[in-house]
Amino acid sequence: MTHLLHLDASARPGLADKDAHGSHSRNLSQRFVSQWLSRNMQDSVTYRDIGQNPPSFIDHDWIASAFTPVERRELWKDALAESDQLVDELIAADVLVIGTPLYNFSMPAALKAWVDQVVRLGRTVEVDETKPIDPYVPLLAERPRHAVILTARGGVGFGAGGEMAHMNHLESSLATALEFIGITRIHQIAIEGQEVGGELLAASVAQAQRRVDALVAELQAELERTAPALAHQTQAELIC
Repeated sequence: MTHLLHLDASARPGLADKDAHGSHSRNLSQRFVSQWLSRNMQDSVTYRDIGQNPPSFIDHDWIASAFTPVERRELWKDALAESDQLVDELIAADVLVIGTPLYNFSMPAALKAWVDQVVRLGRTVEVDETKPIDPYVPLLAERPRHAVILTARGGVGFGAGGEMAHMNHLESSLATALEFIGITRIHQIAIEGQEVGGELLAASVAQAQRRVDALVAELQAELERTAPALAHQTQAELIC
């Protein structure tokens, strides 16, 4: 059984084409998850609407606790409770689905807050002090995980090779953070042209929806192929 972690980061609570000023990124992420479950009803989903209920920003107590050995955290014993829950949800996921708009050339503050909460020393990344160059060890690389980044952009040309690509720091920032902790199988689909509207936006939406449907089928097929090998590997590790 595959478990999905579904995040929506848009400040808009509604769905495009259904609500006034609705969110296109929410439409894409909802489509991905609903298509997934319609094909594999036994799979499960954890959902977080971080656009409407953003994670806390990290503060002094969070930093002090995160970089203090567990046995000496009495002064900040509750500082990492929210982070621990978010990290647990991420560790449990086989597929991370992120629906997010492009805000001012990067990710929304709520999504950055989530990233800061889950990139955690000792939980999702470790430091090998014997390696002075590149000492970081990703802890979520112990099994294959996929990340699906579904974005919506007001302008056009922000994709790879586009005239505005150099101003788009959303997907690259997310990919850097996820790869840093061991999630390296990253898939990206975007809608462009919200500010333009009309046929250009409609065509972009239709293309993104087709790509979402194809990606669902592709990932489910891949996970079905790799599941027996992973089960065999886990059994071998238990025997050892």
